[in-house]
Amino acid sequence: MKGLLQNQTAIVTGGTAGIGKAIALKFAEVGAKVAILGTNAERGAKVVEEIRALTGGDNALFFPVDIGNTAQVDEVIKKVLEKFQQVDILVNNAGITCDQLIMKMSEEEWDRIMTVNVKSCYNTTHALVRPMMRARKGKIINVSSVVGLTGNAGQVNYAASKAAIIGFTKALALELASRSICVNCIAPGFIETNMTEVMTDAQKEATLAKIPLGKMGKPEDIANTAFFLASNLSDYITGQVFTVDGGMVMR
Repeated sequence: MKGLLQNQTAIVTGGTAGIGKAIALKFAEVGAKVAILGTNAERGAKVVEEIRALTGGDNALFFPVDIGNTAQVDEVIKKVLEKFQQVDILVNNAGITCDQLIMKMSEEEWDRIMTVNVKSCYNTTHALVRPMMRARKGKIINVSSVVGLTGNAGQVNYAASKAAIIGFTKALALELASRSICVNCIAPGFIETNMTEVMTDAQKEATLAKIPLGKMGKPEDIANTAFFLASNLSDYITGQVFTVDGGMVMR
């Protein structure tokens, strides 16, 4: 599979850690140039160094940005296009949690989740859709969650944001299909990241009991799915939700 994304440029939001980092590394490994968007400049620089050590090339850059700020995103996308001339793949991965029961949830806790998790998808897509449409090609991959399909107590804001991403994906796929732009969604289950590290042992045991494969996934499991969706192997797939969850959610 090495070289399958040769001469392709990808943007990965939230690309400095966890799933986003794994996707950025995978894309670079198979030949893509990668623009990593995030807020932590130190982590971003480390990922760029790691990619360059892995590939031996100058094929990654970090761009600091508040992904929920439309003006900042517009400016960063312009810089990415100036640097790489094109963007073939967009991965909307940026996301946060702020768990709270609805009766205790503040307006700020609701709004912050919606801004980072959902508005970010609008910001990046709106800034890139015209160049992609002119090129009559492109892959947009949105990272949701199985929680967007099942719900989860104490995560009304997070579940709502991830369900919104699924609806966003399906509507966008319909809008862009005539220009040969494929839009798909990955819904990870419980993946070994900073988000799941805060779970107690009891919570982890209860979660594992719900997973037929009996283990949590790794960021690389999501990265491999993203690679498939970004490559020409998936050219006849659009508007779909891929659950990568060890069988936890079966439809």
